[in-house]
Amino acid sequence: MIDQHRTETVTGSAHFAFTDRWGGVSAAPYGELNLGGAVGDDPAAVGANRERAARDLGIDPALVVWMNQVHGRDVAVVDGPWGADAEIPAVDAVVTARRGLPLAVLTADCTPVLLADPVAGVVGAAHAGRPGLVAGVVPAAVEAMIALGAHPSRITAHTGPAVCGRCYEVPEAMRAEVAEAVPGTWSETSWGTPAVDVTGGVHAQLAVLGVTDRHRSPVCTRESGDHFSYRRDRTTGRLAGYVWLDG
Repeated sequence: MIDQHRTETVTGSAHFAFTDRWGGVSAAPYGELNLGGAVGDDPAAVGANRERAARDLGIDPALVVWMNQVHGRDVAVVDGPWGADAEIPAVDAVVTARRGLPLAVLTADCTPVLLADPVAGVVGAAHAGRPGLVAGVVPAAVEAMIALGAHPSRITAHTGPAVCGRCYEVPEAMRAEVAEAVPGTWSETSWGTPAVDVTGGVHAQLAVLGVTDRHRSPVCTRESGDHFSYRRDRTTGRLAGYVWLDG
């Protein structure tokens, strides 16, 4: 199942989509729609799942731009998919000004961030885990979009399923460190221990940048049996978020 959203303007539509774990061919513990190729799953199953997800979205699976995510802040500006034999760069955000080119981000508790300015014809996807959030991957992605002609006031942002602040337990010192770097992240678990709200931090950063059209998924991956969660299961699959503009 895929949760899809669309923003329409006179210059075209921006599409945002987030997958859950159902409708694929992977076996346990990656069942069913695992889209991550570096978690130990059968590569043939991952390939079939990526084909199926793209087909359900009405996009060409060969055009989807994936990332080699490393919990950093580096951004790749792309104008086409990586070649079949190309080494995918170690980045945590991708941005493009090419309409019709889908960008993808993989997560299993981290926050997937999808961004689009349909007027400028610019979209971006970012992987915001706790380290990347603190490093500034979301501001870096927005800055790269602005360099291509986007404006924060026109950007629509969607954050997808992620571990919530009530479930992301961390040591007290880490909570204090993250909250000092990114206000809006301070949280407490439902059982009363220190926690970090990564998605809250993402939205706080976007607000400071001037992005006002923001949408947050209500799904907590750790709590939802319909989504992969690394913190809950350790060995598990990966969800994907996709963003693209009409060609």
